[in-house]
Amino acid sequence: MIYATTVSNNKEMEQIIALQQQNLKQHLSESEKHSQGFVTVVHTPDMLQQMHSYGASIIAKDNDTLAGYALTMMNDYKNDVPELLGMYAILDAQQWKGTLLPNYRYYVMGQICVDSSYRGQGIFDMLYQKHKDVYQPQFDLLVTEISTSNTRSQRAHERVGFKTIYTYRDVVDEWNVVVWDWS
Repeated sequence: MIYATTVSNNKEMEQIIALQQQNLKQHLSESEKHSQGFVTVVHTPDMLQQMHSYGASIIAKDNDTLAGYALTMMNDYKNDVPELLGMYAILDAQQWKGTLLPNYRYYVMGQICVDSSYRGQGIFDMLYQKHKDVYQPQFDLLVTEISTSNTRSQRAHERVGFKTIYTYRDVVDEWNVVVWDWS
């Protein structure tokens, strides 16, 4: 039985890194990127440990096998990674329903990935539902960014309930900033 839970040990973090490596944009063919989606950012064990210290990430497990993950990136984490300050400056300038994001209680979902052998089984939705179950009491919004070329991910996020509020380009890619409103 597949279930969603929070990360609880180093083995799970190692599994996240292994799954991430399999799905990095630079490791996939053009057809795989188009049909299956991809992840962009590479995390180290130390980065995951730091992220986890602010808020546990969500994983889907099938016994001891990692079926997928959705990384939690609390806003305080930005102070540990100077490269994130630009993204947060962009986010903090965006509005949702006429109000700037910083006036909401929000956090960022850092990356989501489902193992190829588990795709099409509702794992993506399960991961996001667990985010909502765990963090909705503390937050109004969940925010993330999606590469505009990752159409599979964009469609999946829209299916869950995310709405695009802004599109911008940086040195890495063009991104849609999306919001899931829990208020």
